[in-house]
Amino acid sequence: MANKQKIKGAEALLLSLIAEGTDTIFGYPGGQVIPIYDHLYHHTDRLHHILTRHEQGAVHAAQGYARATGKVGVCLATSGPGATNLVTGIADAMLDSTPIICITGQVPAALLGTDAFQEADTISMTMPISKWNYQVTKASEIPRAIARAYYIARTGRPGPVVIDISKNAQVEEFDFSYKPCIYLRSYHPKPELDKQAVARAVEMLNASEKPLILVGQGVKLAGAERRLVELAEAAGAPMASTLMGISAVPSGHPLFVGNLGMHGNIAANEMTQQSDLILAVGMRFSDRVTGDVKNYAPHAKIIHIDIDSAELGKNLPVELPIHADAGEALEAMKSGIRHKDRSAWIDVAKGCDRREYEEVVRPSSDPQGRFISMYD
Repeated sequence: MANKQKIKGAEALLLSLIAEGTDTIFGYPGGQVIPIYDHLYHHTDRLHHILTRHEQGAVHAAQGYARATGKVGVCLATSGPGATNLVTGIADAMLDSTPIICITGQVPAALLGTDAFQEADTISMTMPISKWNYQVTKASEIPRAIARAYYIARTGRPGPVVIDISKNAQVEEFDFSYKPCIYLRSYHPKPELDKQAVARAVEMLNASEKPLILVGQGVKLAGAERRLVELAEAAGAPMASTLMGISAVPSGHPLFVGNLGMHGNIAANEMTQQSDLILAVGMRFSDRVTGDVKNYAPHAKIIHIDIDSAELGKNLPVELPIHADAGEALEAMKSGIRHKDRSAWIDVAKGCDRREYEEVVRPSSDPQGRFISMYD
């Protein structure tokens, strides 16, 4: 969209969303976003607006849309209470690495800091729970702010971005043109792969007798499902999944041993405790997976691959942290892997599955048996 045209900020916002491939937005109207809703009438052929009954519903719907489509989810809310009602969903998207853009209205720039009607400091509120946020006070800032928002939300470790737009910026006219963002000097979403660390990881995996690959959502976000399975098959190493990593590995795969943690399976947890090497890919070792970290995987050396360096060693000490895109790291490792017969190690899962069936599944599904009480 190189040709300039003189339009209002509200329409520029909608054209920017369309230029990024967005076709659906979720929202709830309010006074400080009325100009945006007025211009929506002219773009219903390209932008489908879904009216929710509450702003929290809009942000959660945007999350669901992002997860289901792989695209950036977009929601729209007014200033003050509208913006504050988004907070839970923004925080959730941050923790779950979900790419969404939350657009909030704001009082006119001349009234900022005066405690005007429904004014709230949206930027300060959302700074700790968003990947990036920005307040627009001039219409001419809108295209660049939206371009950056999409780039930041969808690259690296995905997450939520908040764009707060003052009402005056929505009604001002300016010469509009749109250029997608492909680079930011201060933002480096894709780390350079450390080949020495990869070589060390291959060496450790080849030497292991009881390796276990832990699969997190980062595998799916990187589109690395196939490469992960190929690596596991090459090594003959079993795989277990976090809740967020479910579907990264086919549940019927012979090397898949179940889900981890308090909501997981006996096999995955028992094998974690017996393992001598853990290769964790795109996961954060949350307390729901580890339980008491002092007793977690007592015999295992840990290799941790994650695109977010802040996660490496955050919850557990790791032998080998690898700051990398999951797909790149797995692809680089695959060529050096030597296959080992680990059938005895994989058979541990079969024994655990039988135990789980006898101790948990059958008693809870037998109507003639003793019912399970939450107080047992």
